[in-house]
Amino acid sequence: MKDEQIGQNWQWQTVEENTYLTCNLLSDWRHGFFTAGFYPQTPEDLTSILQSKTEAYRVKQVHGNVVLTTQEITKAIKKQNLTNSFPDADGVISDRPNQSVWVASTDCTPILIGDRISGKVCAIHAGWRGTSLKIVAKAIAHFLESGSKKENLRVAIGPGISGKMYQVDNRVAIKVVQTIFPDVIGRSESEILQELKQVPNSPILDDELPGKVRLNVSRVNQIQLEQLNINPQNIAIAKDFCTYQQSDLLFSYRRTGEKKVQWSGITCNL
Repeated sequence: MKDEQIGQNWQWQTVEENTYLTCNLLSDWRHGFFTAGFYPQTPEDLTSILQSKTEAYRVKQVHGNVVLTTQEITKAIKKQNLTNSFPDADGVISDRPNQSVWVASTDCTPILIGDRISGKVCAIHAGWRGTSLKIVAKAIAHFLESGSKKENLRVAIGPGISGKMYQVDNRVAIKVVQTIFPDVIGRSESEILQELKQVPNSPILDDELPGKVRLNVSRVNQIQLEQLNINPQNIAIAKDFCTYQQSDLLFSYRRTGEKKVQWSGITCNL
């Protein structure tokens, strides 16, 4: 294995000629944002790259805001008698040794979180729907309810589709940005969007088509975290990566229409 530094917070790790991305903020944990080259391997295959003899946990992603613990996943599988399937959710959290948690993504945003004191970890799948339902806030709440402190959390926001490539309807954009600018409720669509475009490093960009804008979902999640009083220095965003543009590295449903995914995972450090 070898690594290649990219900017301040990110490195490429190379295993058997395939690469995955790691983040300095999560250096206490074995983790990775895996690329298309590892397809069709599953978390059960990939976890051995991070740490041997580790049990992988994942869910059936439904673009919601449910975050399940690994214990809840195990109970749901037994109760529902699921075979080759998993309970519905979009986040997985673990505070048990020898466990890794995983989410799949194409254009949606993968987010990995760790508590540097307890070792607890979480993996989140945040598309525009999950972001509009504040899934990242639900995950942070899980940490705090179990005794974590905000200053000990480290967050890596991995590669998704970039804002300049992600065209959405105005109503979708407004539904998402209402989570960070609640005072827009009750105002006209054009007023809301015009004001939001003036915000520094705005998550809203112009589009050439009427009724459309470009939406930076990763940026919205970053702002949500900052509004939860997570120190910006403890949040890293893979802003130089785009699933739509980097066809040599990453799958993009918007680009190809193929239902192929890349996995992101982190191992509990206890």
